[in-house]
Amino acid sequence: MSFIWPYALLSLLATPLLVLGYLRAQRRRAQLLAARGALGLVQNTAGQAPGRRRHLPYALAFVGVLLLCLALARPEAQLRLPRVEGVVLLAFDVSGSMAAEDLKPNRMEAARMAAMEFVERQPAGVQVGVVAFSESGFTVQPPTTDRAAVLATLQRLQPERGTSLASGILTALNTIFATPEPSGAVYSNLTPTPTPTPTPAPPGSYASAAIVLLSDGENTAPPDPLEAAQIAADRGVRIYTVGVGSPAGVNIVIDGLTYHTRLDEATLRTIAEMTAGAYYNAQTEEELSAIYEALELELVVKPERTEITALFAGLAMLFLLSGGLLSMLWFGRAP
Repeated sequence: MSFIWPYALLSLLATPLLVLGYLRAQRRRAQLLAARGALGLVQNTAGQAPGRRRHLPYALAFVGVLLLCLALARPEAQLRLPRVEGVVLLAFDVSGSMAAEDLKPNRMEAARMAAMEFVERQPAGVQVGVVAFSESGFTVQPPTTDRAAVLATLQRLQPERGTSLASGILTALNTIFATPEPSGAVYSNLTPTPTPTPTPAPPGSYASAAIVLLSDGENTAPPDPLEAAQIAADRGVRIYTVGVGSPAGVNIVIDGLTYHTRLDEATLRTIAEMTAGAYYNAQTEEELSAIYEALELELVVKPERTEITALFAGLAMLFLLSGGLLSMLWFGRAP
């Protein structure tokens, strides 16, 4: 155990004065009783309750004062506390079709609102990152517990060009399993050995991370999104897909050309099934809200420095109140 304000422990130097004062008061009490006994003013107390009982209220009060002095120094201890931890990557479709208005005000805004609500409901220990993808994917916000930074990133996203679902999935996987670069240049005369191919894990077995893919599902650029989903499945990473748009679709004008765009639920459902995730529709509020409880991230127990001032203050009050209550019941006065 350590203390945030250790200098406050100097208040403990006053506690010996309390003990000395109490002992002095007891000596004076004994002298008065002896003097009165000599005059025949004190009755014989033989057979009555032992006199040690009168010390208990004062002892409890003294312990309470000690605990208050410790509480002033703001103690902290290393406790093993359970908490939900993990990484969630929001893979956000920013293709041109996300400007379609079959959802009001448009698909992009509907997806943005769903993503922002999702971020705000995540536990404090969960890191959230943002990957934006159109014809290619890039990490626009590395995983962080700073919710304000994630929300600001989502506000900046705007529709771009085509759609490559695989780029969004692969960029999210690279962000999850990224290894830090070594600081400075490293030179070696050793022959580099190829990195072994990882053994496929059961789908959904990697509990520390998940991908939430928000898209209309229309893939217009390589590579094959199902191949990327298989890579995620082999790494045990679940992909929760959120369909944005309507199955009937709507016409949209891009660069002077008219395109018909619609929600491809079949592809999004397949991606979710392959990775042991789940599919949700952004149009159905009740269904979409289920995604907040669907993420089964890892519950870890780890040592953490925690301030326990409240514990010491509570115990101090308990001892002080107990001493005062016993003194009032037994002697009709406060200690």
